[in-house]
Amino acid sequence: MSTPATLNERPSLRLALLDWARTDGLAWIYIFKAVLAALLALWIAMRLDMSQPRTAMTTVFVVMQPQSGMVLAKSFYRFCGTMVGLVVMMIFISLFSQQPVLFLSATALWVGICTAGAARNRNFRSYGFVLAGYTAALIGIPAAQHPDGAYLSALTRVSEVTLGIVCSGAVSALIFPQHAGEQVRTTVRRRFTQFVDYVCRALSGNMERAQIERTNLAFVSDIVGFEAARSVAVFENPESRMRGGRLARLNSEFMSASTRFHALHQLMNRLRENASATTTAALEPFFREVPPLLSLSGEAVKNAADAAHAAAQLRDYKAALPKRMRAARGALEANPDFAQLEFDTAAELLYRFVDDMLAYAETYASLTSPSHERERWIARYVPKTNLFAAAISGLRGAVVMFVLSAFWIESAWPSGGTMVLNAAAVCALASSSPRPTLMSAQMAAGTILAALAGMIVVFGVFPHIDGFAMMCAALAPALLLGAYLSTRPALAGVGIGYCIFFCFLAGPDNLVHYDPTGYMNDAIALVLSMIVAAIAFAVLLPTDAPWLRHLLLRDLRREVVNARRGRLASLATHFESRTRDLLSQINALANGRADLQRDALQWLFAVLEFGNAVIDLRREMAMLPGGAPMSWRRFVDATLDAVARLFDRPQAKRFDAALAATQRAIADTQALLASSDQSREERHRLQRIASHLHFIRTALLDRESPFAQFAPAENHTHEGASHVPA
Repeated sequence: MSTPATLNERPSLRLALLDWARTDGLAWIYIFKAVLAALLALWIAMRLDMSQPRTAMTTVFVVMQPQSGMVLAKSFYRFCGTMVGLVVMMIFISLFSQQPVLFLSATALWVGICTAGAARNRNFRSYGFVLAGYTAALIGIPAAQHPDGAYLSALTRVSEVTLGIVCSGAVSALIFPQHAGEQVRTTVRRRFTQFVDYVCRALSGNMERAQIERTNLAFVSDIVGFEAARSVAVFENPESRMRGGRLARLNSEFMSASTRFHALHQLMNRLRENASATTTAALEPFFREVPPLLSLSGEAVKNAADAAHAAAQLRDYKAALPKRMRAARGALEANPDFAQLEFDTAAELLYRFVDDMLAYAETYASLTSPSHERERWIARYVPKTNLFAAAISGLRGAVVMFVLSAFWIESAWPSGGTMVLNAAAVCALASSSPRPTLMSAQMAAGTILAALAGMIVVFGVFPHIDGFAMMCAALAPALLLGAYLSTRPALAGVGIGYCIFFCFLAGPDNLVHYDPTGYMNDAIALVLSMIVAAIAFAVLLPTDAPWLRHLLLRDLRREVVNARRGRLASLATHFESRTRDLLSQINALANGRADLQRDALQWLFAVLEFGNAVIDLRREMAMLPGGAPMSWRRFVDATLDAVARLFDRPQAKRFDAALAATQRAIADTQALLASSDQSREERHRLQRIASHLHFIRTALLDRESPFAQFAPAENHTHEGASHVPA
């Protein structure tokens, strides 16, 4: 008979089981799928009488991922990289097979180039570069020792790699599949709801700055993760491909909306501190009207269909907003406490935020249709690493290859080829990690563990078994251990090293050789190559040293310079994605240090505020008719140049120059408004230019800005009487 306590425990037990199924349960499904795919590849390779079935087995653990889209994407880039590496290595063998020094030098240079490419490109695109270098070493180094059979050996390796790719993709897609598309859909819904909640709370003044910073950091991580998931979801099914353009557009429009809202929120805070009570009171009702527009009957938007209703409300509000703003301004123009320039600046930012939010909601709503005109979206989020840092990674990989190749030639060590080709893989794989020294060291630890486990399996178990089923029973526990380690974030490097090199050392071939001496030599060669790689990452311009962070921060600041000088066609999208991508790289290097993350986020806010203001100013200036005075245009251009120089190299002298140029441009713009007879459209455009200039001035004087150290001891963003009626 059930007791009340038992009845109370059942719901909690069910919830605990559901939570386990969503977390560790998914990890165990992945673990068993990875082992199953490896054993399937081993069986097929043996049935096809391939010479090294362990290569197919190793490939499975290299490409296996929790989601089928990730497996397919990684497999696609691995296959492309494999074919490129094959072609390059056949060229090297044909040219240098009789000259070991020239051959290994050419291989080292090629691996360095591929390592630089892997570091430059992230996500699974970098994996193509990894494999182009590693495959060249994998195929070329053994084949160069027997050039008469090089072509057949190369085709055999490619066949084994392809088999591993096919097996991992089939198992991932057919057995308890997990789709990246589901993650994308969940992210779209969650992000829209969270952003609306953030807007509502920030507009109500119920968020501390620390909470705003955490929210924006989460948004940056979400943007980067969303793009990674979207880029692999297109490999899963036609539906994801049909919505790929809209999903990319959704990510871009979310960045624009979040940037615009942050600028609006920052301006509101400045106005509350410095502007007149009359100006602030005139704006507050408009700000309070925005949150209800982003909901459906008072409830949060839950899906794309609800977003259509929110878009309709935003569209109506946007259409009526300019007329209402002009009426509110006209009613207060005679008031001496009314600061029209600050009112116009806030009104312009509010209008642009509503416009960006409308585009975001419309794209979200369009996802209900299989196809839509909003699918036509050319701009893409392309993550890139600093070119100099990528070149350093390539140089580091080439140096490691040169050193180990020289050691092999001088020592004539039988396992020297294994050491050299494995160094190519380790350098390329670790170069894309934020902490490559740790990654290399963990892989070395995993390889040592794999060597010990492999010794037990090869020399203690294999001689006493017969048949493929018994072989699977012997391999499965060891493979399960490695797959489990790879799912633990703190031990991921150990798990990767274990899985890959257990298969390399203990994976059976069709003709098994029981050679303890060769086994130990290969194990030592593998570990030695990883230790040398770890030393190279720690000594040759290590990535955890301040130089790389300072380099990335400079790249982040220079996005304002690019905003000033770049082509306007796709500048905004590139600017938004590039700034977020750089911050994600900086935070990865910060390694949990809150002070460094806060400093980087402060620069991100400044770059976003000034960069968008610069882009908006350039667009308004480009659309002005030719009748505007050239002297006035030169003053505005001088302001843009001064801001770009300030971000290129922040200095007190350049800050003063930027502030003076901005104030001069504001004064000249207002004088032009007061003294000229322009059309209504031209007048509104000049007012918008004055608003953008004023926003730059207030941002320069913001006490939370990185430039606060250069600002005067006492500053006021309130322009007082510095305005003219429209």
